[in-house]
Amino acid sequence: MYRPKVAPRGWNSWDCYGAAVTEKEVRQNAEFMASHLKQHGWEYVVVDIQWYEPGATSHEYRPFADLCMDEYGRLIPAPNRFPSSADGKGFAPLAEYVHSLGLKFGIHIMRGIPRQAVHKNLPVFGTEITARNAARFNSICAWNPDMYGVTPDENGRAYYDSIFKLYAQWGVDFIKCDDICRELPHEEKEMTMLSDALNHCGREMVLSLSPGPALLEKAELYKQVANMWRITDDFWDDWKLLYAMFERAEKWSIHAGAGHFPDADMLPIGPIKQDYDINNKTKFTEEEQITMMTLWGIMRSPLMIGGEMTRFDDFTMKLITNEGVLRMHANSRNARQIFRRKIDEKEFILWSADDRDGGKYIAVFNASDKDGTLNFDMDELENVPAGSDATELWSSETVKIGDTFTADIPAHGAKVFYIA
Repeated sequence: MYRPKVAPRGWNSWDCYGAAVTEKEVRQNAEFMASHLKQHGWEYVVVDIQWYEPGATSHEYRPFADLCMDEYGRLIPAPNRFPSSADGKGFAPLAEYVHSLGLKFGIHIMRGIPRQAVHKNLPVFGTEITARNAARFNSICAWNPDMYGVTPDENGRAYYDSIFKLYAQWGVDFIKCDDICRELPHEEKEMTMLSDALNHCGREMVLSLSPGPALLEKAELYKQVANMWRITDDFWDDWKLLYAMFERAEKWSIHAGAGHFPDADMLPIGPIKQDYDINNKTKFTEEEQITMMTLWGIMRSPLMIGGEMTRFDDFTMKLITNEGVLRMHANSRNARQIFRRKIDEKEFILWSADDRDGGKYIAVFNASDKDGTLNFDMDELENVPAGSDATELWSSETVKIGDTFTADIPAHGAKVFYIA
């Protein structure tokens, strides 16, 4: 199984284009990433849901729409949205272009086999069985009716082998599989089977499981079968959702390790929901965005940009290219919440983590609606000798560590210090 040492960093089309993204939009974001972000470790370009639906126009799904597929019931890109896929080429030309930029290419898939393939009873590639042999008619996604689940036997495995063979031929590097992460234990066998099929397709691919919230009691299983798994339902630019992430992060942070990362979901930054209005942009304040990047970074969540990158402003670019924060994202180890307490009617949260190459990180968050000052005794942290230098990664300000630590933190904001 492919085990990336650093949690994946990239761009996903969902936040800005929903089910309606086009090849032009994917290419322009890939070009932007190659020119401006690749040197900072950003590398995945992921096409999200329903790339096979010719009539998709927004974040909404058209139930029982006609889908594009080959003669073996395998979904293929809609050529009106992805012109390079015409004549049976699939995503191979787009993946080749992304690779030519020095980046990696990913796609979203739904668990199961297309209803349309089952109703037509199409043959399964490389076998003598048909789609009906592989389908479980009582296993249907609650929010998107495109698919049936597959049987947890050799017939279902044959269908998964057939699609991953196709994805390997296309040059896919990243699979986001939906309608599976939280569907346990009833879909556990299908999840394990899908993972095994991916790992035997002959090409290294990251496997990302959605949607959340993932089941904490299944943490060890997620680690065995996937590289990242969603710990939340869809995360959007709403302070209430960001505030709720602290509790999830505290529970899941201990499960981040080499090749397997709890996923706090995409970063809804910059211009988003472009399928509705080109003027839409994130509702997060700048301080809230700093809080998000700090929390995602210290806990080593995957970092998947959700906005239209070609129109990022200066603040957003600085947010995602801060070398100190990105180093923390790569090097953080043993991240954990130290305390969460109310002081003078304000709520403060303290995290710490070790740097794998030496040193320590301290992240302080103000979860209240007013600016505040946090003071705490350094004895609450281990292995931080008095007199150490601490550099605040967002401002580059350097301070000396004494017996106590003081930080002024704006409302909904954060500061994160590296102590050498």
